[in-house]
Amino acid sequence: MGQVTIYIDDDTEKKMTAAAKSMNVSKSKWITNLIKEEVANEWPQAVVELAGAWDEFPSLEEIRAGTGTDNQREPL
Repeated sequence: MGQVTIYIDDDTEKKMTAAAKSMNVSKSKWITNLIKEEVANEWPQAVVELAGAWDEFPSLEEIRAGTGTDNQREPL
């Protein structure tokens, strides 16, 4: 297991300590959880649950309906 030393100002440390205490975890575990969230390669569950949440979002056909037609390309 790796070990990292960080230096933070007093105010930030107080906030970190309070946050870790409210979650009933050590400061090390609290920081580890933050790092894991930042480097995760998956969408958070809250974002995944938003899929399809916008009923009024236009369909692809509706979006493309007002684009007009393409011009004919010139031959090479």
